[in-house]
Amino acid sequence: MRQKDLEFKVGDKVFLKVALMKVYDVFHVSMLRNYVSNPSHVVDYEPLEIDENLSYVEQPVEIFAREVRTLRNRRIPLVKVLSRNYKVEEATWEREDDMRAHYPELFEEIVK
Repeated sequence: MRQKDLEFKVGDKVFLKVALMKVYDVFHVSMLRNYVSNPSHVVDYEPLEIDENLSYVEQPVEIFAREVRTLRNRRIPLVKVLSRNYKVEEATWEREDDMRAHYPELFEEIVK
């Protein structure tokens, strides 16, 4: 049985199949499913901008835990980061220095 080639045009609405996996910043086109608009559908989503290489930039929105791990006598500060479009249980541990360099706004003190 031969599978039909997938074809999408700029502006097409699609679903990205992500069941039981973390959404990586690059994925195979076979994970896309065509979406036909229907007024009766109630879909809660945030648009995701995908570039021509089928990749996107994850946007971290919150740091909610800190930890220091020791590896070969080196102390490595880590932060647990929640990214947009992810559930809390999908948050990832990242190096604090990398996150500070790329997303300093996440570390700003809230002034009231």
